[in-house]
Amino acid sequence: MLKFLLRWEFTCFLSGILLALSFSPTDLFYAPFVALALLFKALDQANWKQALFRGGFFGFGFFGVAVSWVFVSIYFYGHAHIVLAVLLTLIFCLFWSLSIVLFATLSVSLTVPGSYSRIFIMPVIWCLVEYFRGQFIFNGFPWLQIAYSQFETPFSGFIPVIGAYGVGFLMAICSSLIVIVSTYKKGFFLFPILILLVSYSANYLKHTIWTFPDGKPLTVTLLQGNVSQDNKWDPSYKDKTLDWYKSKTEQHWDSDLIIWPETAIPAFQHEIYADFLTPLSDDAKRHDTALIVSLPIKNNEKGEYYNAALTLGQGQGDYKKIHLLPFGEYLPLQPLSGYLLDSLNIMPIGSFTPGSDQQPLMRAKGYPFILTICYEAVFGEQTPARLKDARFLVNVTNDGWFGHSLEPYQHMQMARMRALESGRYLLRVTNTGLTAIVGPKGQMHYQAPLFEPAELTGKIIPMAGVTPITMIGDKAIVFIIALFIPFWVSVVNYRKKSSIK
Repeated sequence: MLKFLLRWEFTCFLSGILLALSFSPTDLFYAPFVALALLFKALDQANWKQALFRGGFFGFGFFGVAVSWVFVSIYFYGHAHIVLAVLLTLIFCLFWSLSIVLFATLSVSLTVPGSYSRIFIMPVIWCLVEYFRGQFIFNGFPWLQIAYSQFETPFSGFIPVIGAYGVGFLMAICSSLIVIVSTYKKGFFLFPILILLVSYSANYLKHTIWTFPDGKPLTVTLLQGNVSQDNKWDPSYKDKTLDWYKSKTEQHWDSDLIIWPETAIPAFQHEIYADFLTPLSDDAKRHDTALIVSLPIKNNEKGEYYNAALTLGQGQGDYKKIHLLPFGEYLPLQPLSGYLLDSLNIMPIGSFTPGSDQQPLMRAKGYPFILTICYEAVFGEQTPARLKDARFLVNVTNDGWFGHSLEPYQHMQMARMRALESGRYLLRVTNTGLTAIVGPKGQMHYQAPLFEPAELTGKIIPMAGVTPITMIGDKAIVFIIALFIPFWVSVVNYRKKSSIK
């Protein structure tokens, strides 16, 4: 037993758990540096078979803790049998662990063991695998990139400049230098110089103002209904839900903008348009208030369903969700996945259609803004293309599926990144929490508690201007990082030729 405990596989498993603890709500910001250093060290002398297992153990430790909230969703709200819920959660965690396995096997396959050049190239491969996971697998799963753990550190100053992938790359470089210094006794002078350079640059960038006010302050009210997920779509609760939101809205007609969370209206738009939405919009106009509500929309002609939001009163436009949630709003791998879920008889899966990526910006009180729905808040590339004209950000979501788990805290942490990247205020409105007003530096101004009805009122300032990362884009940053691979190959080949001579 002791021999197993000392093996690198077990060390990698614990390192993966440590990495998971770097995110909210535990926020151990130093953990990614230690966890990645241990993983890099474990792979330094490994062959591809050892790398496969060590990467797998690390990935399972990481995802097994970090996305354990999947069990809460399947068991408590999907009402699956506990054995089935555990099994599906394990499959989910093991599947995403394959991304770490991919990183580990690529790292050892492209390099020779026992050379610090292997450690040197690992940060590049880590970044590329994070990008691959975040963009291409099942519509992308950019959940918990390591940069999200650095809000309270100097690294946050780099976010508006090089984004989450660039910061993750810098963090991985620091971890690789720890291994190079401790193992190969090289870089003793480079390591402190790098720390000083990063600290000075980050401190300077953290106080750099990239955007500027462009309009008068707006008073905003965010409504958190705390409607139980079990009751949300129960027809007998529909009137009670609508009455709560309507009455609370009427108490805040002095606000410039009032926002309801994702699918706060448990009915299709056409079902309540005349009797509920039209009178509500007329009231908002009379009080000079813009109102953002969220509800499903059905296109009867095409037979399509959309997860959507629209503005009422002193606002214009609607938005249909683009990035749909796999196995929540649509089923990938059809027809196999549909057949399996039907036969297992667990939670119903939506059959939503994604909206166009060319939708015009919505407007409220004359100001254009970018709206995202739920899971879309974790996709950094969805904001830059439209940021030039937008004056603030809105995210409406429903984390009620995940109970008192890690998910609401993680989701809030990732949503804050969009505010920091763009230099805009973010209004995040949720059904059960965490509803919050986030400043242009990613700072929390106001936050409602979890699982309590709440009315959150505060002020924001419309902002203009763009940050460097929104001009450059994540794709460009990742492409530049990828160029290190041919550079590294050239250096290694040159050294081989020199040694032969």
